[in-house]
Amino acid sequence: MPASKRTGRRAVITGVGVVAPGGIGTKAYWALLADGRSATRTITHFDASPYRSRVAGECDFDPLREGLSPREIRGLDRASQFAVVAAREAVCTSGLEFARLDPRRIGVVLGCAVGGMTRPDPALDAASRGYDYVTPNAIAAELASRVGVLGPVRAVSTGCTSGTDSVGRAAALVTGGSADVVVTGGTEAPLAPVTMVCFDIIRATSTSNDDPAHACRPFDRNRDGVVLAEGAAVLIVEELQHARRRGAHVYAEVTGYATRWDPYYTASLDREGNRLAEAIEAAMRAARIDPSMLDYVNAHGSGSVWDDLRETRAFKRSLGRYAHSTPVSGIKSMIGHSLGAAGSLEIAGCLLAFEEGVIAPTANLHEPDPRCDLDYVPLVAREQRVDTALTVATGFEGIQSALVLQRSAPGATPG
Repeated sequence: MPASKRTGRRAVITGVGVVAPGGIGTKAYWALLADGRSATRTITHFDASPYRSRVAGECDFDPLREGLSPREIRGLDRASQFAVVAAREAVCTSGLEFARLDPRRIGVVLGCAVGGMTRPDPALDAASRGYDYVTPNAIAAELASRVGVLGPVRAVSTGCTSGTDSVGRAAALVTGGSADVVVTGGTEAPLAPVTMVCFDIIRATSTSNDDPAHACRPFDRNRDGVVLAEGAAVLIVEELQHARRRGAHVYAEVTGYATRWDPYYTASLDREGNRLAEAIEAAMRAARIDPSMLDYVNAHGSGSVWDDLRETRAFKRSLGRYAHSTPVSGIKSMIGHSLGAAGSLEIAGCLLAFEEGVIAPTANLHEPDPRCDLDYVPLVAREQRVDTALTVATGFEGIQSALVLQRSAPGATPG
């Protein structure tokens, strides 16, 4: 966010780590996005034949291959394992040596909507099998204990906006003076029968079971619902001067964040997108920018018929005449919707767009819905310098969030 009027502090991102469908690590993740490839497939984690939707974005994740010990694997559910591996990469890319920092000035803010549903109660499961070691079923606390944090530790569970909200709140801790470094992001491992049943009941998921790679089609006239997914992205948010003193590489600055609540029932949110538009407008005010300054918008783009239309209307209201000229893309078309991890994975995608000068496309957008008539970057990535990006998230529970990222602050190592 812009320097706090009270403290003069600014929040920048100096580390990124990813576990995603299609690849582990930021290099594999970016290769997937830049190529416009889909990582959604027929579900293999369990027998999905009884469910109306049988496709998902699964991670090719072997905890042993990723360096976790058998003891750690016993004690950590899948969502926690994702978070640990993503955090390890984020710390590595940040160059931070946590043992040299004041632990009272380090925090953790981690988002998660439903957690590791593959093992809903790991403590009970471990106890029943006679394991002698069980980590707490609190992923934020798990990361905090590994890093040696003595500062603020918070778990954010705001549904599908959790990954975005966690980064916004982490930036607020930094600019407000409560921490110099915050480990943040989101993680989720929801692919289990209980989750599929819940989404079947509200008929929110895609039934394109015969074509799983093209099942998620944001803004396409043939879209028919969400494709569930799993994954994690962990970021290091750091105070700008703290980063400068150690010569850190800065991906971007978090300059604006806002959230609003849409007081409608679950899947019957305001179809005009008014609350999302208000969140976007508030985030841009916080960042002290106007729509003409946006180079890129990362859409929520879930592939839901009404969500995509509502989001398009929100962009038109909040961006005005710039709505049609600003590139917008939805990467859930490639990795699916990982609920509480989605927002942080999308922020990671924005940071890599800053780095590479390339905007990831909206895959599977072969027949645009005429009502979704913005520049949704169909099918093929676009080379373009990105200095200012907006990313948005919206949830069934009505929370609407927006976050603004801007290229490295003057004086920091260029992003």
